[in-house]
This record gives sequence, C-alpha cells and structure tokens, in this order.
Amino acid sequence: MSAMISVRAVRKTYQGGGDALRGVDLEIEEGEILALLGPNGAGKTTLISIICGLTTITSGTVEVGGHDVIRDFRSARSLIGLVPQEMTMEPFETVTRTVKYSRGLFGLRRDDAHIESVLRQLSLWDKRDSPIRELSGGMKRRVLIAKALSHEPRVLFLDEPTAGVDVELRKDMWKVVRDLKAQGVTIILTTHYIEEAEAIADRIGVINKGEILLIEETGALMKRMGRKEMVIELARPLDAIPESLSGYNLSHGREPTEIVFTYDTAAERTGITRLLTDLQSAGLVLRDISTRQSSLEEIFVGLVKEDAA
Repeated sequence: MSAMISVRAVRKTYQGGGDALRGVDLEIEEGEILALLGPNGAGKTTLISIICGLTTITSGTVEVGGHDVIRDFRSARSLIGLVPQEMTMEPFETVTRTVKYSRGLFGLRRDDAHIESVLRQLSLWDKRDSPIRELSGGMKRRVLIAKALSHEPRVLFLDEPTAGVDVELRKDMWKVVRDLKAQGVTIILTTHYIEEAEAIADRIGVINKGEILLIEETGALMKRMGRKEMVIELARPLDAIPESLSGYNLSHGREPTEIVFTYDTAAERTGITRLLTDLQSAGLVLRDISTRQSSLEEIFVGLVKEDAA
C-alpha cells in the first residue's frame, strides 16, 4: 500500500507558547482504518484540523494524496471528508437537501444517483424528506457522515462518530465503516470507546501531550503488550494464598473460590504447567480454569500513565 496521508515533523505552537503538537510523524496507508486514541487535550483534534487544512502549521509538512495541504489546499481538501463531533446542521432543512448542499460546496455537479447511494448505504433513504430536527441523535450522526461522503472523498475523518449513540446503533456504524474501507476509503477515527478501536481498526495510534507514543497494527499490539489472566476456580474458598505459591503472580479473584494468575503471552514459558502442579501440592482442589486476554483499554491506560511518569 502507498501512503495516503504523510505527516512529517509537524509542530503546532500557539501564541501563548503552548505546544499542541511536538514534531509529529505519521504515515497513513491508502484504504486502512487508523484509530487515534488519546486523553482530552492530547492533540487529536489539532492534528485532524491541520491535515484538513483548517489549522495552520507552525512547522513541518502534511500531504494528502500527494498534495501539500498548504501549497495545494484545494486539491488536498477535495480528497477529504470530515465528520466533526458537533452536530451543526440547519434543523428545518431536509436530509436530502442537506447532503446535496455539501456536495455543491466542493463545486461538483449534481449527482442524484450518488446521493441516493450514500443515503441508502447509511440507512437514511427512508428519512430523505425528513427535516433534520425530527431525527434521532444516531440518525443525525449518520447525516453528518453522508455530508462528508457527498463529494466522494478518498479520506474520511471520523471525530468521535458514535458519541452519544446507543450500543446497537454503534455496531451498525461499525459496519458502515467496514463497508467504506472495502470501497478503498482511508479512514481515521478518533474515539473514547476503546472497544471501537479494537473492533474495527487496522492500526492503533496513541497520542499524548502532542506526541505520538506508538503506531502499531492492532493484533500485534495486543500480542506484544497484552497480558493473559488465568482464572482458577477452586472447590473451596481460599482465605489466603499459600506461602508456597508466593513465587507466582497470583491474586484473589472476584469470588472467594477464585485466584487469578497473570502471565506474559510473549514469554518463552508461561509457568502454567508448573503452577498447576504446585497448586495440587499445596492441597488445593481445582474445579475449573478459564483465561482472558487483557483489553486494549488496559494497554492504553498503561501507556498514558507511563508517558506521564
């Protein structure tokens, strides 16, 4: 794949002297989904605004589809669809007219067939003649995506696209994102829902204090930094973990009959076989064993804490 977006040594310093971005380097490949995670004030929105040409760069360069966002703003911006967090739309305008108007802003000819295709893809066709004010929050969010897709962009920015949307509708939105990826659209997603990034992103980027902490393929990140927990259910409650088992990373579980063994999935040996033998030697009778992988949320929180130290 070739890079659709290239960000090189980008800094953004405000007049007061604060740095929103500190030498950010980022390459986003054509047709991939990148989830950008970070706490409030980390620099996510500033970075998106710079790529979209809405905020000026203090230093560095940004290219979209080979077009410099400053020297060739119109060509670069024509490739980008932006779905902001704020739902700012004319409340008395209909869905169809709202989306058609966005297409016209890019100087494109009227294309009713394309507008219909976008509305159908987003399950908005039945609402095409409804005024925006009559739509639910989830439907309004879909209209924002339709507006961003009206001019057939090759890059789509989704800034917290499922904020305030219920779980069922959120999963529907994930399907829409996957369908767009299948059409070759490059998607950059910012989200506070960690499971959203884990479910649909090809790569995860973590930004904090204006710096990119890492960019990594989602599965590889989970494998490299993830931990596994083995929950051991005992036949009888355990008041205290025996001294003979102190060499293992054991803790009490949610139930008095449970103990939890945490281990590194990347280690050459996990120590599970030896632990099970030592449990038996300690006179503990096992009833059941289960395992679970640490979540991306735990990994993210750990990275941000480490950066703050």
